Amino acid sequence: MEATSHTLLQQIQAKPGDSWVRLDSIYRPFLYRWLRKQGIEHSDAEDLVQEVLMAVAGELTEFVHSGRPGAFRHWLRTIAVHRAQAFWRARNVRVRAAGGTDFQEFLERWQEPDARLREEWDCEHDRHLLQYLLKQVAGEFEAKTMQAFRRLALEQDPPAQVASELGLSVGAVYIAKSRVLRRLRTLAEGMIDEVQFS
Repeated sequence: MEATSHTLLQQIQAKPGDSWVRLDSIYRPFLYRWLRKQGIEHSDAEDLVQEVLMAVAGELTEFVHSGRPGAFRHWLRTIAVHRAQAFWRARNVRVRAAGGTDFQEFLERWQEPDARLREEWDCEHDRHLLQYLLKQVAGEFEAKTMQAFRRLALEQDPPAQVASELGLSVGAVYIAKSRVLRRLRTLAEGMIDEVQFS
């Protein structure tokens, strides 16, 4: 994604400033939602997000991308999990997480090679960054173009139905999808943690 491109990370490592503000504006909402989803109260989640981002800022100069897809998001997940675990240990609080699993056990499982939990983090990460990119390009296209893209590419509605409901030809619906996808791919080029566009 744009927010974690090699160039952006290199800019932050060399001279934080505006580059850090961009990274923060992308990841702060994602981290906050993830922590709230884990049952952490609003003010505690805000504090933990700040701690995570401070840790990222402090350790980013040492971060070396491995070249493997998802390296940055996995590194970020590790920091977030460690901070959340420290939060629960410090308060000695045990709450119930979704599905009846104790939250502490839930966090500990994040450390294990549990593919389902990693997949949930990755899906939420990708969904968040896709929504961020869509907001970035929304003003570049007419409303019908964006609606056609969302309906066809994201909701996977039948092209004929989308065309009929939007008053467009089927060809125009495909063109709308193609134009928005091209722009999203341009924004996402060279990203550390790319989202797959179809």
